[in-house]
Amino acid sequence: MKTAQPMGLLAQGVTAWNDWRSHAETAINTPPSRRINLREAALKRAQLRSVNLSLVDCCMADLRYADLDHADLREALFYTANLSYAHLDYANLTGADLREASLHDTQLRGALLNAAVLTTADLTRSVLREAQLKQADLRQASLSQADACMVQLTEANLAGADLSGAILYTADLGRCNLASATLNQADLREANFAMTTLQDAVMHGVDLTAAVCSAANMIGAALHGANLSIANLSLTNLCMANLSQACLEGTTLIGANLIGANLHQARSMNANFENADLREAILRGADLRDANLRFADLKMANLSETNLKGANLTGADLSQASVWNANIKDACLIDAVMPDGTLFSP
Repeated sequence: MKTAQPMGLLAQGVTAWNDWRSHAETAINTPPSRRINLREAALKRAQLRSVNLSLVDCCMADLRYADLDHADLREALFYTANLSYAHLDYANLTGADLREASLHDTQLRGALLNAAVLTTADLTRSVLREAQLKQADLRQASLSQADACMVQLTEANLAGADLSGAILYTADLGRCNLASATLNQADLREANFAMTTLQDAVMHGVDLTAAVCSAANMIGAALHGANLSIANLSLTNLCMANLSQACLEGTTLIGANLIGANLHQARSMNANFENADLREAILRGADLRDANLRFADLKMANLSETNLKGANLTGADLSQASVWNANIKDACLIDAVMPDGTLFSP
């Protein structure tokens, strides 16, 4: 089918186009060779609200500023298409191919993008509020400064993606792959990262207040200056993570792996480190007042100049730990193993 025929039909309006589509031979299993061809189509500012472009080949099309709200775009091809500034609110893009597409400043509120392919796509400053991107492929995509509040990204692949400054308040990123992603200064308050991979992610200054990161893989993550207050990081793997100057006030880290982690000058008042593994961790100058460190493993940890006033260290293991100039006033050390290997003696 030549491009001129579909373009002529589109010029007649969405109603005429959709009527034609309902009678045309465009079954779900249409092979790529029989797709309707809108490649390189010039559709800038086109009024295509509720249009049916499912399975259509729109590769390299110019859809800037187009109105595609509520459109049916299932399994459509938008490879390297330009959809910047377009309106796609509540559009259905399930399974669509958006590789390398330009979607910066695009409106995608409530859009369905489940299983869509968005590798290296540009979604900078896009609005994705309440959109669904379950199992979507967003590797190396840019979502910098995107508004993705309440977005569903369960099991999505965001490895190497740039989410700097993005707003993901209450977003669901459970079981996602965010390995080596960049999330500097992102708003992740109350977001769900349970069982998510954040290995080697760069997260300086992120706000993870009240976020759920339980059982997440955060090995080597860079969280300098991050706000993790009242977050849940139980059973999270933070081995070799950088949490220097981070805020961990009231944070739950029960059973967390913090081997070799850097918590230099971290504010951890009232944090719960019960049964946490802090071997060789750097806690120099950290504020652990009233923290719960019951049965924590602190072997060879650096606790120099750490404030442990009122902390609960019952059953903790401080073997070979450095406690130079640490403040342990009113700390509970019952059954704790002291740096010299002996049990605490009141």
